[in-house]
Amino acid sequence: MYYLFEFSEIIQAFSHSFAVFVLLLILTRIIGKKFLGQMTFFDFVTGITIGTIGGAYVTTEVNGANVLFGPIFLTIFVFLTGVLTFKSIPARKIIEGEPLVVIQNGKIFENNMRKIRYNSDDLLMQLREKGVFDLTEVEFAILEPHGQLSVLKKSQYLTLTPKDMNFSTNYKGVSSEIIRDGKIVAQNLEQNKLTHEWLFNQLTAQGVSKVEDVYLATLSTDGVLYIDLLKDNLGYVQKIEDDKSFI
Repeated sequence: MYYLFEFSEIIQAFSHSFAVFVLLLILTRIIGKKFLGQMTFFDFVTGITIGTIGGAYVTTEVNGANVLFGPIFLTIFVFLTGVLTFKSIPARKIIEGEPLVVIQNGKIFENNMRKIRYNSDDLLMQLREKGVFDLTEVEFAILEPHGQLSVLKKSQYLTLTPKDMNFSTNYKGVSSEIIRDGKIVAQNLEQNKLTHEWLFNQLTAQGVSKVEDVYLATLSTDGVLYIDLLKDNLGYVQKIEDDKSFI
């Protein structure tokens, strides 16, 4: 009798999927943080090619419908790896890597950068992405395991906050959706201890006659109701694209 899924083929799908998973894990660690944080077009094509070759290996070695176990096993491996890195710090360091200091007290650590093949152009590019165009402003810069650069500016270049000025501030939380796509979100209205009458009065005060005309209405924590209509009557629409006449 022919069976759609054969045990030996399932074992083969498991072993090949595991081999591909381990290989991709090792290659990712070898390529390093730079690949993750600053992926160029060549890096992107290389990553796609590696993944395609890994997938092709499984599909060519496993016969028939049994190949469908490949993505299932890969998903299980990813899940188990997440559990392992959550419970074990040593495993987390091996699999995910560790943060690496590239600037400390305003001084660049060339040796650390050399370890991960992270050059000065990469550093300057990621600093610019953080709004830093002058190295003299940087106190610390840490390259995170996911390849992004965390930057702490020197105290004299930090943005002044109300706390620095000893100003008291009001609580600011997440806005609540009161109207979505022309329909009242009754649950959020009740959670904010507001009535439909209050809402209709607010709409009338802003020149809105029907709830159905509202695309989105949100209530901020300080009680201000923001309203956006389905058909906004804008006198002028800002264009940021180039004029086609230049083509």
